Amino acid sequence: MQIAIPLFDRFTALDAVGPYQVLSGIPGAEVRFLGPEPGPIRTDNRMLTVLAEGRWEDSPRPDVLVVPGGIGTRALLHDERLLTWVREAHEHSTYTTSVCTGALVLAAAGVLDGVDASTHWMERELLGELGACPLPDRVVERGKVVTAAGVSAGIDMALRLTELLTNADVAQAIQLGIEYDPQPPFDAGSPDKARTEIVDLVRAVVGAREAEALAEIEAEVAAR
Repeated sequence: MQIAIPLFDRFTALDAVGPYQVLSGIPGAEVRFLGPEPGPIRTDNRMLTVLAEGRWEDSPRPDVLVVPGGIGTRALLHDERLLTWVREAHEHSTYTTSVCTGALVLAAAGVLDGVDASTHWMERELLGELGACPLPDRVVERGKVVTAAGVSAGIDMALRLTELLTNADVAQAIQLGIEYDPQPPFDAGSPDKARTEIVDLVRAVVGAREAEALAEIEAEVAAR
C-alpha cells in the first residue's frame, strides 16, 4: 500500500508528520514524503526541514493521498503542476485526505466541489469560496474523501483512516503505541471554547505571519 504525502515550501510540520507517524504503523504501508523536487523542504516556521525522497509525480497513483496544510498552501491554489497531480492521484486513490489548509488544495483541484469538508477554523470561509461545504467537525468523511480540521486533527484523521484501511484493532494498537491520549491543560482548542481575546490574538498572529510569508513569496518570485 503506497501512501503519498506531498510536501511544499512552508508546510506545517505536524500536518504531515502526525499522519506519517500513525500511517507508517500500518503493516505493509509505504509512506513517502514527496516534493516539487527531491531534497529538503522547509516548514512554515522556517526552522525545520523535512526531506522529500522524490517528486510528486514519482507516485502518480498512490493508494492514499494525504495533503498537509500550512501557509504555503496559498501559493499552491494556482499551481497547475500540483493540482494536476492531485486530480490524477484522486481519480485512482482508495482514499484522498487532507489536514488543515490542505483542504484548500483539494478544493482548488476540484476534489471538494459541493463536498462537505473540514479545515482550519480560520479558513472555512475561503474553503467555501473554493467550492466546498465547510463544516466545523474535527474529521469529516464523505465517501473516499476524508478531511481534518487544524493541525493536530490530522492524528485523529489518520487513526480513522487506519481503521478504514485495516480494522479497529490495528488503529487502536497504533494509538496505544504512540500513547495518543490527549489531556490538554486548557480547554481552548476551538474558537467556540477559547476566550474572545485568545481568538483575537490568534487571528492577529496568524494574519501577520501570512502577510509576511506572502511578501517573501512575492519577493522570491520577482527575484527569479
